Amino acid sequence: MPRALLLALALTACTQFPELDQVTSGAAQDADFPALVPVGPLLAQTARPGAAPEILRGSVEARAAALRARAARLRGRPVIDRATRIRMGSASG
Repeated sequence: MPRALLLALALTACTQFPELDQVTSGAAQDADFPALVPVGPLLAQTARPGAAPEILRGSVEARAAALRARAARLRGRPVIDRATRIRMGSASG
C-alpha cells in the first residue's frame, strides 16, 4: 500500500500544468530581472515610526469598542430564542 501511494505521488509530480504557463504576459516574460537591493535599508524603513501604526491602533481600538458595546447589548439575552428551543426539543423527542 505505501508503495502504491508513493508511486501515485511521484506520477502526479510529473504532471504539466499548461494553464499556469499562460498566466505570465509576454511583456513580463521579456522584462529584465528586478534589481537586487540590500535588505538592511528596507528593514530600517519598516522600523521607522510612521502614521500607519497610529491609524491601525485607532482602527483596532474603534473596532474593540464597537464589539464591547455589542456584547453589552447582547448580555442577558438567551443565545437560542424560545421558538428555536421548542423546535429543537420537539425534533429530539
